[in-house]
Amino acid sequence: MNILIIGSGGREHALAWKVKQSPLLEKLYCVPGNPGTAGIAENHDLDVSDFDTLIKFAKDNNIDLTIVGPENPLVDGIVDRFEEEGLLAFGPSKFAAQLEGSKSFSKDFMQANNIPTAEYATFTDSNLARDYILKNEKYPLVLKADGLAAGKGVLICQNENESMDALNQIMADKSFGSAGDKLVIEEFLDGDEVSIFVLCDGENYRILPPSQDHKKVGVGDTGKNTGGMGAYAPAPLATPELIQNVEKNVIQKTLLAMTKLGHPYRGLLYVGIIVVEGKPYVLEYNCRFGDPETQAVLPLVKSDLVPFFQACAKGSLGNLSLEIEDKCAVDVVLTSGGYPDAYDKGFKIVGLDQVVDEILTFHAGTKAENKNILTSGGRVLNLVALADTFEECIEKVYCEIEKISFQKMNFRRDIGFKVLRG
Repeated sequence: MNILIIGSGGREHALAWKVKQSPLLEKLYCVPGNPGTAGIAENHDLDVSDFDTLIKFAKDNNIDLTIVGPENPLVDGIVDRFEEEGLLAFGPSKFAAQLEGSKSFSKDFMQANNIPTAEYATFTDSNLARDYILKNEKYPLVLKADGLAAGKGVLICQNENESMDALNQIMADKSFGSAGDKLVIEEFLDGDEVSIFVLCDGENYRILPPSQDHKKVGVGDTGKNTGGMGAYAPAPLATPELIQNVEKNVIQKTLLAMTKLGHPYRGLLYVGIIVVEGKPYVLEYNCRFGDPETQAVLPLVKSDLVPFFQACAKGSLGNLSLEIEDKCAVDVVLTSGGYPDAYDKGFKIVGLDQVVDEILTFHAGTKAENKNILTSGGRVLNLVALADTFEECIEKVYCEIEKISFQKMNFRRDIGFKVLRG
């Protein structure tokens, strides 16, 4: 099989690393890819929003399966366009991808189908939103930009002043662009979060090892939200009882409801769960693999995933059996100083060749220039350790991080602290 992976981040490097191991693979392409994928695939610098060019590329290179990494092309309908051209693509349709593309759509969907989630209200008029905030007596309060905001459009407000500032940031200042044309205000749920990735063919599904992300930029989950500073898997929080509850009350209801709407969900369904007093509630849906959780989850999957991606896209998961390694994984993200706010880039990365082979290094925001690897994004690299225990993983990964350096490099030194804390 010739396989195309669309995207350029750490998630896509991890997907390419996993797909590269498949005996079914003949040739692997990445668009646009990054310096990490360049070592295992053929990169092509194409615009991932230019569907006509991508379709031509897929046809010219006899692509048998396209795996779409980022959310934007999925929300914009890339899978529909590929299918219209007779091309097989792993990912949900444009309609189904609204579960991530519009928070108001997903909240209405959950409410209509009795899927547990926080109470909420939706606004397109900032004055009505302001009145709602003034009448609110319970804090914290959560304000969410309705559309895609690269994981940064959720603001947790501790009081009325912070809520008003958040409202202005989203709807008046347009800090998240058109994503803030509509606003969702919801109650704050206090609990621990877990990410659950589900391979879906519209009816059948397989659950990958649950993981836990570290969203906040600072040690001890402090500071601003980011795209993710690290992750670990499998998350002990996701007990068999909890997973069974999520299957019954979230996954199965979601798949059944999407099918009834005439748009079976095929692809990767990412359910962001918060556990409150032992009960799971949906914080959000995503229509693709999460980043950085993917980098911790995929190394734990023993099975060849290519048949699963292909079967999901065709609607034929059937009896495919998923085999998981009995190990732990910890992923630490190295970021540019200043991230998630403004940051400088173009700094030379030193020490990549010193990292031991058993530690996986996934490129996220890097570029190759004059035989050097330079920083080119907020999240620069992912280092992932596998071991029998989380303690071993954490010791290994932080030991290897000490070998890498670039100007203004930053990372959290407590990834996995929750699992050690118990």
